[in-house]
Amino acid sequence: MENKWFLSMIRDDFRGGKINLEKTQKLLEKLNIRCNYIHVKSIFKDNDRLKQGKIPIEEFRSIYRIIAHREEVTEIFNTYSENRKILLEKNLVQFLTQEQYSVEMTKTIASEIIEKYEPIEEVKQAHQMSLEGFTRYMDSSECLLFDNKCERTYQNMNHPLNDYFISSSHNTYLISDQLVGPSDIWGYVSALVKGCRCLEIDCWDGSQNEPVVYHGYTLTSKLLFKTVIQAIRKYAFITSDYPVVLSLENHCSPSQQEVIAHNLQSILGETLLSDVLDEFLDKLPSPEALKFKILVRNKKIGTLRETRERKGTDKHGQIEEYEEVEETDQEDEDDDEVKESETEDILKDNQEKEMESKRVAGLPLFKKKRVKVAVALSDLVIYTKAEKFRSFQHSRLHQQFNESNSIGESKARKLSKLQAQEFILHTRKFITRIYPKATRTDSSNFNPQEFWNIGCQMVALNFQTPGLPMDLQTGKFLDNGGSGYVLKPDFLRDNKSKFNPNKAPIDSNPITLTIRLISGIQLPPSHHSSSNKADVIVIIELFGVPNDQAKHQTRVIKKNAFSPRWNETFTFIIQVPELALIRFVVENQSLIAGNEFLEAIYFTSSMHEQRLSSCSSVFENG
Repeated sequence: MENKWFLSMIRDDFRGGKINLEKTQKLLEKLNIRCNYIHVKSIFKDNDRLKQGKIPIEEFRSIYRIIAHREEVTEIFNTYSENRKILLEKNLVQFLTQEQYSVEMTKTIASEIIEKYEPIEEVKQAHQMSLEGFTRYMDSSECLLFDNKCERTYQNMNHPLNDYFISSSHNTYLISDQLVGPSDIWGYVSALVKGCRCLEIDCWDGSQNEPVVYHGYTLTSKLLFKTVIQAIRKYAFITSDYPVVLSLENHCSPSQQEVIAHNLQSILGETLLSDVLDEFLDKLPSPEALKFKILVRNKKIGTLRETRERKGTDKHGQIEEYEEVEETDQEDEDDDEVKESETEDILKDNQEKEMESKRVAGLPLFKKKRVKVAVALSDLVIYTKAEKFRSFQHSRLHQQFNESNSIGESKARKLSKLQAQEFILHTRKFITRIYPKATRTDSSNFNPQEFWNIGCQMVALNFQTPGLPMDLQTGKFLDNGGSGYVLKPDFLRDNKSKFNPNKAPIDSNPITLTIRLISGIQLPPSHHSSSNKADVIVIIELFGVPNDQAKHQTRVIKKNAFSPRWNETFTFIIQVPELALIRFVVENQSLIAGNEFLEAIYFTSSMHEQRLSSCSSVFENG
């Protein structure tokens, strides 16, 4: 039956006797076989025995079998098939229960799978599955390592905003470096399509009273502010319904701040949040309550009550001033080194000694500068007022629920190592944004994991720069339907929790993660080769709290990126699975120029259920 079906599918394509490479590729697509062109070209060349650039039907059958019939899948099929030709419904149920950990599997569900994936009509009518159908099912999205529930927004979205990790971008307008590269609307469009929910907009005075967006004091190109807002309005809710925060880095004069306010109101319309949802609310509203809303994050004058009292009045020309306080001994943001021997007590002692020495010397503890803010723009800031961070103690005593802080990566890293528990107490109450240090002029990124470990909600990365940090970012926010909001674990939300990522967890529920890496299929070919040859190695990395960091790697499979087989097993002990991220990296081993990156996949420990507690992995390009 399988042979009859196959011939019926391809016979018309061979009326001329033979087909070339391009028609071979199209015929494979007709048969629902996805394959990288370079791989097809290499396999075609190996099977073109007469070297004429054309092949007959039998040689195409050989190519099809090489690509579609994977040995490891055939072995699984034969294990559960009673005659090595077809699977009965009960055989499929057995496979799904024992191998795929499908605890609710029934004959009805097995029948639905057969109906969906079995291409041979006679086999389908008999409620059976051929190797062709089984292979198609195994290659489908239903057999991905990820838990299907993570493809939808399944978490409770009614907690206050500060209870979530929020996908956040830094200098969103840049698509290259920070000094001379172009500013581009695509930076905002791309970030929003990827589920980003916090965008940064650097605003400066422009000509003809039109504010512009660019990286100030550099040679980066400029965008009109209103053009940026038009793009955001169009793409804000393409990927996610949940709120977008516009973090304004505002360097504009009061008159152009009024233009910014006008553009925000006229372009965003009702999507702009310009009033409180509940005047008696004493905590941040939830993502659910703020669906399809855009929030402005900026400096603000006065209270929310004063803002409401001005509602409906003419604010043109109204300017308020406030004193912005800065410590006189600003840390060197470029100094990332913190001695491991330092403790929280030492830090506090040093701070107290510095304060006391300044008092004795008659020096000011803080320097102040006057900042002018247009009331029209200030009043558009509701739940995301930008407030300078001074200390955890100051925030605990003075900071309001609608005020948020931005802290540079270097200072945040020091605080996370020396005052982790105080940092977590802070992020339980207030949204905290972490941004890259100024010396990252090449738009490189820091590892965001260390700041997620302490509950920082907005860990802002340069989305235009691929690599490990953005892999972790992507893996983190694939969860919860790619909504851009991921609920923080209980121990980062519960005020009674004593969690400290730098110490052995007190009440953790460690898990043992066993990964059986079986094989790869159609991995990206090496850029250093015109064929599908590559010396393939897979590196499995675990990220999370410091005690959970681990890495394993496979042996090298020589000259085979098309169908490498490892069949190796690796075990990880994860103390805090709620914060764990797993990254698979495929490399072409090179002893001369260093390993060549080919592909990476990534996911959180919550993106699987029992399947990953003893999982089998088959890697596929695409």
